[in-house]
Amino acid sequence: MTQNANLQKLSEAGVSVWLDDLSRDRIESGNLAELVATKSVVGVTTNPSIFQAALSKGHVYDAQVRELAARGADVEATIRTVTTDDVRAACDVLAPQFEASNGKDGRVSIEVDPRLAHDADKTFAQAVELWKIVDRPNLFIKIPATEAGLPAITKVIGEGISVNVTLIFSVERYRKVMDAYLAGLDAAVAAGHDLSAIHSVASFFVSRVDTEIDKRLDKIGTPDALELRGKAGVANARLAYAAYQEVFEVDARFHALLERGARPQRALWASTGVKNPAYPDTLYVTELVAPNTVNTMPESTLDAVADHGEITGDTTSGTAVASQQVFDRLASVGIDLTDVFVVLENEGVEKFEVSWNELLDATAEQLAAARES
Repeated sequence: MTQNANLQKLSEAGVSVWLDDLSRDRIESGNLAELVATKSVVGVTTNPSIFQAALSKGHVYDAQVRELAARGADVEATIRTVTTDDVRAACDVLAPQFEASNGKDGRVSIEVDPRLAHDADKTFAQAVELWKIVDRPNLFIKIPATEAGLPAITKVIGEGISVNVTLIFSVERYRKVMDAYLAGLDAAVAAGHDLSAIHSVASFFVSRVDTEIDKRLDKIGTPDALELRGKAGVANARLAYAAYQEVFEVDARFHALLERGARPQRALWASTGVKNPAYPDTLYVTELVAPNTVNTMPESTLDAVADHGEITGDTTSGTAVASQQVFDRLASVGIDLTDVFVVLENEGVEKFEVSWNELLDATAEQLAAARES
């Protein structure tokens, strides 16, 4: 098997290609291993929506659900067992990439219960529990970047546990995420942990920013407003990358930790499937190429990049001034950016809660059916 040329170019430009999807069928059929071998995939992310979709399709989980039902497992124990089994198996598939990259890639993420997004203590407790259950060094625990999530991130990192911080929408919040990571590394030093074994990524959502802002630009309807459609998501991510460079390439605080073996918290571009068919379907990949980043893609986006993605090297470094001009123009036409980011975070948490509740309901039905059979 040979690697796709476009995705290989993306990897060579410093972007780790991760798949934003996981299911048992994908693991057992060999599809995940095939994507590693042919499409440069070196990581996998999951979320409640992905698990809900996986468990609701087909019958691949039926036998395990029947077994758990016979043992008297409740709904939450069933979900925890099924999802952690899938993540552990995916970690094993990606173990060679983990070893080859010295722990940088070969990663699989599992998210804490989204209903805990505003409870730091319970988020921390579940993060530790999931880390122990999966029991793989190439695991990432996903914790949302809510105000309550920030102290949980620090505490979890301080325990020596690797974290994927999710649901980041604004550069302002992203700076707090980086601060939380650095504080966690300080705590890890104090606790005697090996900093080189602690990894983190910060998942900055892209397409949802355009979806929300475009809706508001359409409502304003002036030529100046309409001209800005489809520009905010990329500009926002590029400003985030400039903030990443400032903290992890320049800041003295991180360099002191770097000397102790610390790793930079890489920026990860999430929500990279294009929602508006008027935009190129590779937009959030080709326009966000930068060294030491991750792009986690739904399979449709991965296939689009493989087929016709034009990778021309770094398209992100040095774009901060132009990106800030986009944001200045958005403000000048009447976009309340503070409100945009509040709405996006609230909606993000809510969507994952809805998916989690749907997963609970579907699993409850499966357990009931298994007990009756």
